[in-house]
Amino acid sequence: MIVVTGATGNVGRPLTQALARAGEQVTAVSRHAAEVPDGVRHVAADLAEPEELTSALDGAKALFLLLSGDLHAPGARPADIIALAGAGGVRRVVLLSSQGVATRPLGPTRVAMRAVEDALRGSGMEWAVLRPGGFASNALAWAESVRTQGTVAAPFGDVGVPVVDPADIAEVAAACLLDDRHAGEVFELTGPEVITPRQQAQAVAAALGSPVRFHELTRDEAKAAMTRFVPPELAEDTLDIIAAPNPAELRISPDVRRVLGRAPRPFDGWVARNIAAFR
Repeated sequence: MIVVTGATGNVGRPLTQALARAGEQVTAVSRHAAEVPDGVRHVAADLAEPEELTSALDGAKALFLLLSGDLHAPGARPADIIALAGAGGVRRVVLLSSQGVATRPLGPTRVAMRAVEDALRGSGMEWAVLRPGGFASNALAWAESVRTQGTVAAPFGDVGVPVVDPADIAEVAAACLLDDRHAGEVFELTGPEVITPRQQAQAVAAALGSPVRFHELTRDEAKAAMTRFVPPELAEDTLDIIAAPNPAELRISPDVRRVLGRAPRPFDGWVARNIAAFR
């Protein structure tokens, strides 16, 4: 049995579906009650309280560990989840980490995530670490303003990074959970091209067939919006990257192709699959 945390999110949902299609027994974990594919068991648990995962991990052979924003905050105990998994007999953990662990190692949330990676490496379990850059699905934050005002508001409108489609992250995660060849590997996951927020807005407009205006936010305005959902430390670390990505953060990684045997999906493909959210 494979346990998927964050199972209702942009990565966890397609991962759960992929594992179920592959014939695996899956336990989907989320904070609240949720619909899951037929044959998938659902467990409601808050990862901020690792002990709530005990029943979900019973009989599990593998765990996909996704840490929500609040688990990057000071005082969080994500390493305890790894210890709990090891004590419960889990043999393999695939951790969704962050590209910034390598590219911005001194950022507060990156230091914390590196500690989680180190705990996993020292756990005695098999492991793989996924380090994605920016997510294409972050554009969903614009959905309401596009629907109601025909506007995208974002900072640093002409500064781009190679955002990755969460469906690619999910497929790589599934491969790492199911295939022994990926044990002990760290995969950096990006999209196929650098794309700016302004270009992303243009892609949404093209898919809608109607104009979308772009409004550039100041850094302070962007931080105020982000901290409604994530800790201030994570907001600052993220803004540091999207304001001035370094060469490592602009690099197109070969790892999606290396694992899946195909190029990563482009941003406009993500938009096409999710355009209903913007209508």
